[in-house]
Amino acid sequence: MPSYAIVGASRGIGLEFVKQLSADPKNVVFGLVRNPAGSTKLTEIKAPNVHVVKADITDRKSLDAAAAEVAKVTGGSLDVLVNNAALLPEGRTQRSLGGYGPDEQETLAEDLREAFNVNVVGVVHSINAFLPLLKKGSLKKVITLSTGTADVDFTLKVNFPITAPYSISKAALNMVVAKYAVEYKNEGIAFLAISPGLVNTSEKPPSPEELEVFKALIATFQKDYPHWNGPITPEESVKLMLKVINGFTIEQTGAFVSHYGNKQWL
Repeated sequence: MPSYAIVGASRGIGLEFVKQLSADPKNVVFGLVRNPAGSTKLTEIKAPNVHVVKADITDRKSLDAAAAEVAKVTGGSLDVLVNNAALLPEGRTQRSLGGYGPDEQETLAEDLREAFNVNVVGVVHSINAFLPLLKKGSLKKVITLSTGTADVDFTLKVNFPITAPYSISKAALNMVVAKYAVEYKNEGIAFLAISPGLVNTSEKPPSPEELEVFKALIATFQKDYPHWNGPITPEESVKLMLKVINGFTIEQTGAFVSHYGNKQWL
């Protein structure tokens, strides 16, 4: 029975991973969330192969406790770890580095620190907490969600200055994946950084300001990606990513790919 731990499973892409993986009764799926009581969409999944576990990616002790809970169910092993939890600075997701005013430089520094703490340090803690279980697993895969906006060539090609703290931290995350890949290849643990594509995970309508930014974004992307018709759903994204994940082998460890399994980010 393959076992999967999804870090950041309360909503959006993480929740969809739980839904699709648990549809196969042979899988054992753990949804890791900071606040189980508040994660109603996750707790509403009543499948017997789904386990909700409390964990905070910014708290190593919390992750160690979560790994211990997973081990109780699996007998001490884990096949696949999916690092989905991430941070985009609240209310400033569209900011460029130069978009922070002279009186907002400390806000910029704090956004960079917080993004790095969650998107890089948090993932390192998550991986380290579950490594002992992964070493005893059969599939031995660590999947970490990145973003195409962390790709330097893509950023330059489409002239994409916004989401700066998020993109910068995710670019560092790709190196984290590469470092783990070379360290644990001989032990058969495969590491993958994968972009889910541009996914609509919003749970409320966009504000007029957000809508204008989004329209401009679509127009910018379609200049270089004329086939692109806008954001995809979490369901479509996870379906595509699982196809890549299932076919991913140790020979490809350390790769950074899109939901299509290549460098086509949109």
